[in-house]
Amino acid sequence: MPRTALVTCRPGPEISVDRDLPVLVRALREAGAEADAVYWDDDAVEWDGYDLAVIRSTWDYSWRAEEFLAWAERCGKATRLANPAAVVRWNADKRYLGELAEAGVPVVPTRYFAPGDDTGAGLPDDHEYVVKPTSGAGARFAARYSPDEHDTAVRQLARMHAEGFTAMVQPYVKGIDVSGERALQFYGGRLLHASRKGAVLTPGTPYDQRKVAHPGLERWTPTPAELAVAERALAAVPDPEELLYARVDLVDGEDGQPRVMELELVEPNLFLSLHTDSVPRVVEAILAAAGA
Repeated sequence: MPRTALVTCRPGPEISVDRDLPVLVRALREAGAEADAVYWDDDAVEWDGYDLAVIRSTWDYSWRAEEFLAWAERCGKATRLANPAAVVRWNADKRYLGELAEAGVPVVPTRYFAPGDDTGAGLPDDHEYVVKPTSGAGARFAARYSPDEHDTAVRQLARMHAEGFTAMVQPYVKGIDVSGERALQFYGGRLLHASRKGAVLTPGTPYDQRKVAHPGLERWTPTPAELAVAERALAAVPDPEELLYARVDLVDGEDGQPRVMELELVEPNLFLSLHTDSVPRVVEAILAAAGA
């Protein structure tokens, strides 16, 4: 049976606990595989000793993006990495949304402001909007603004640029207050399950305050329209056949139709505590990827 590494990060005050990790390790071992939970930045790990390394919960990667991407390149040369390093690099920068839009995928409209760009005149003055980094997770450095909070938003952009972040600005999609955000999870090339959660960003919450990443999480049955948009998004990914896992986060646009908010191909939360019946299917897909 194959030897598999489930890759995570070291615990810390700002790091969420991956409650699914011990469940997957145990399930893989019960299936006869050797499985270990390992830290991505542990220099003592011999990656070439594994048949497969699955990125699970490296939830500090956006704070150390270049270091993490360099690790992914090294790991991918030593063993099979899921998802592959090229996919990880592409997805780690949310400017991929522009590529999806160019491919005809309906996405939330997005503008980008890199360090050095003039931001003062570029913010919306007639609707609510969201500012967040192009490399981020768990709503870190994300905030929701009304037009009369222009100066506060500019200060956030200045802080992000000072730390080297490129910012992205999106209209606040009001549909999320009505129908929530839907997360369609794929594993092994097919739909695994779907979930719905409430709005993460509330008015007046500072961008540097920690947020609840998945409020009001519940099981969800995706509509045909949601599934079609998710599949279009995945088809637009470079080398989509290389994906072991993916999560497509959708919200409803002003026309009531689903749009891609984010495409999570690096370290998406699987929400297995909500979907316990999906554990065997995840194990099956990991074993198949490892060559069992």
